[in-house]
Amino acid sequence: QVQLVESGGGLVQAGESLRLSCVASGSIFSVSDMGWYRQAPGNQRELVARITRGGLTNYADSVKGRFTISRDNAKNTAYLQMNNLKPEDTGNYYCKLEPRFPGSPPRDYWGQGTQVTVSS
Repeated sequence: QVQLVESGGGLVQAGESLRLSCVASGSIFSVSDMGWYRQAPGNQRELVARITRGGLTNYADSVKGRFTISRDNAKNTAYLQMNNLKPEDTGNYYCKLEPRFPGSPPRDYWGQGTQVTVSS
């Protein structure tokens, strides 16, 4: 069973930075893709950034140039470095583990989320 625990959220002012972490239990982290998503009140959950097991990344247009996703397979941890935060970045941030290997579980796994609030 895989469990994901996010941390690093908080209340910051516009222009400041935060680094989110997502620690995964189990043994499939290194062979899985990882994603960071966010959800603001009244909005649908949206993709913020994603990194494949091979290290390829993609970002939402709204965060390109400000956010960086990375992973440390030795620590079973994915990170989201968020710089120059804006009030519109406010939301609950979730990490998702997507197993993508032969015989992988037929499901994705989500963490419980960490709140990010950016004041203007």
